[in-house]
Amino acid sequence: MGFLKNWLSSKKRTKQLNEIAAQQNLTATLEENRSFLATIFKGCSDVVFHDFTIFGQISAVLIYIEGLVDKEKLDQNVLTPLLNKTGEPFSINTVSGVIPVSNIKELNYIEEIIDEISNGHPILLLDHQKKGISLGLTQLEHRAIEEPPAESVIRGPREGFTELLTINTSLLRRRIKSPQLKVKNIVVGRYTRTKIGVYYIEGIAEKSLIKEVMRRLDKIYMDGILGSGYIEELIEDQSNSLFPQILSTERPDVVVSYLLEGHVTILCDGNPVALVVPITLFSFLQSSEDYAQKFMIGSLIRWLRYISVAIVLLLPSTYVALLTYHQEMIPTSLLLTIAKSREQIPFPALFEALLMEITFEALREAGVRLPQQLGTAISIVGALVIGQAATAAGLVSSPMVMVVAITGVASFLLPHYPIGITLRILRFPIMFLAGMLGLLGIILGIIAIVIHLCSLRSFGVPYLTPIVPMVKQDLKDVLYRSPIWARNKRPHSTSKQNPIRQSPGQKPEAENEEELHSD
Repeated sequence: MGFLKNWLSSKKRTKQLNEIAAQQNLTATLEENRSFLATIFKGCSDVVFHDFTIFGQISAVLIYIEGLVDKEKLDQNVLTPLLNKTGEPFSINTVSGVIPVSNIKELNYIEEIIDEISNGHPILLLDHQKKGISLGLTQLEHRAIEEPPAESVIRGPREGFTELLTINTSLLRRRIKSPQLKVKNIVVGRYTRTKIGVYYIEGIAEKSLIKEVMRRLDKIYMDGILGSGYIEELIEDQSNSLFPQILSTERPDVVVSYLLEGHVTILCDGNPVALVVPITLFSFLQSSEDYAQKFMIGSLIRWLRYISVAIVLLLPSTYVALLTYHQEMIPTSLLLTIAKSREQIPFPALFEALLMEITFEALREAGVRLPQQLGTAISIVGALVIGQAATAAGLVSSPMVMVVAITGVASFLLPHYPIGITLRILRFPIMFLAGMLGLLGIILGIIAIVIHLCSLRSFGVPYLTPIVPMVKQDLKDVLYRSPIWARNKRPHSTSKQNPIRQSPGQKPEAENEEELHSD
């Protein structure tokens, strides 16, 4: 009981301190401000309170978190000028002229002081002054900009987002050199105080969409946000659906392409994954490399992905249905071959398919979790060894191994991991339906999936747009990859107020072929 009482009193005290901090202004007495902040940061051994005197008369304190501040610049640009300054006492308004730091911000409230210290900015407080100064001398360790391993391309930029929000913002600013690119920052998480950036192009993105994104983000109230996955789950339209309703990417060029179409992007400090809204099903079947190749090649690759979706979702189920209920649909010679290979197999086709699919998925996940040098080798060698051993032991037939292998290869063609894992999961219930009802079960499964997809929305945009509902002008970037010179309008669902992307007549052609040949 004593522990519970102490815990409750500590919780109540923390709540009271937070409420006081949210309302309290800085006073003109340095000792009061210092004492209150010392109480707030009690038990934080990495928070430094450095007391010193300016001119031998003015008491001052410098507050910062060790490890988040560039101490060399702090000594050189702050302490040295202030300690060596001679002359008459000066007010806080003249400090900016003495300290050679460009990013200086005046603060009036205790809550602002706490936020700045927690974000790594050193704070300078002076006696007889009701304002504090935040100094932009944060130094955060971060990894270099490199190509995202999950979204590598043959032809295209090699840059990917990092964990620092400021660097990610600069990567977008480098590509969109216009003041119309707007950024709204909010802080989420009572303890983590995670900064979230919302990006859009003013004049292209719909105002209603921006307002809805901000509304959903403002509703988030929890202890902490540890990544963009938290945000995705908290703001998506239907969290009980297997299908992803928000596009995640680590590539700045992909984000820029969506921003230019009227989408809104969300970036979370401490996470390199950007979230793009709204989105449709067909966005997950497109790759940035489609637009780095000729439009005919891009269209063929895109159709290959559509075929791979059908293979991943239906091939094992179709094999089980035909083998169990519809043998008359299999060519006689092929049926005899399959029957011969299954002579020693003691299990029905459904159990055989489930056994191989689960084994293949386990090997795939093992390859992802293991170190990169070992993962690929083990997943490939493991699949070959286990498949050969299972066939030799009479547990599975050779045709089933081939069906599972083709399905696995097809799943690697999908450019976005979330849609790939969704299809891989859905093929299991469809296999059960095929094992119980044959082709009728597969048809019922497809109907259920289509009905579900028709009910999905991503920030108000139907998930199957532009097919359901039909938007003819947007079909040219779904059924095939339209040429760059033919993409005169933006998607109708995201940029109704500013639909014109480029002027017509962009198709390249020689102005005077006769003069060209004569030269």
